[in-house]
Amino acid sequence: MPNAIYNDLKDASIYITGGGSGIGAALTEGFVAQGARVAFIGRSDATTFCDELEKKYGNRPLFLQGDITDTTALKVSIDKAAKVHGPITTLINNAANDKRHSAEEVTTEFWDWMIEVNLKAYFFTCQAILPHMRNAGFGSIINFSSISYMMGNAGYPIYTACNSAINGLSRSLAREFGPYKIRVNALAPGWVLTQKQKDLWVTEEGLTAHVARQCLKDTLDPEDIVGGCLFLASQSSKMMTGQAMVIDGGVVVTG
Repeated sequence: MPNAIYNDLKDASIYITGGGSGIGAALTEGFVAQGARVAFIGRSDATTFCDELEKKYGNRPLFLQGDITDTTALKVSIDKAAKVHGPITTLINNAANDKRHSAEEVTTEFWDWMIEVNLKAYFFTCQAILPHMRNAGFGSIINFSSISYMMGNAGYPIYTACNSAINGLSRSLAREFGPYKIRVNALAPGWVLTQKQKDLWVTEEGLTAHVARQCLKDTLDPEDIVGGCLFLASQSSKMMTGQAMVIDGGVVVTG
């Protein structure tokens, strides 16, 4: 976990999608370690994970079981989180699915599902969080994208289309929400070696080739993404909005 302490995150109300596994679990732990009051939504039972964090930090996150593609349930979970922890001041749209697919095999049903998971849920989470942040007088929204679309990778065209769209969505919402002191930024990780990635996609040849593209020759772990999120959530970045932060070891060089 990052060594930096952000005093303004102590007791802050945080809501994370997909906060029980992969990068999301690292984010949940990172904010719990700061003393924040974290709520997260996920499909799989995360009771054991919450037990472990409570034992380690004395600060139990609130697990809300649900599917982000169910917009009504998603909004209910946000309201519940705010009721338990107070007005939500940080939203992290982390949940996504990079299921591999070729253009030829895509059906209309698969298209709709990928858009629901990787873009639609992002928009409606931002919409639902707006009144909570407006009531608080400020807020930070962090929308996860990916460097995949910047690289022009083949093998998941709907996923990369959503990654690119998330940048556009974040910039437009930054403009729309700005008068309420709500900041909206995108965060694009590189190839983070979550357990899912290791189980499904990582090969020795593919990983070696990817690391060779990086300026920094270490692989990325979920914990490597936490520091950037803490910074974007904190008032340390209070004048940063409409931007895309990249944490990828230096594969894509922006500017």
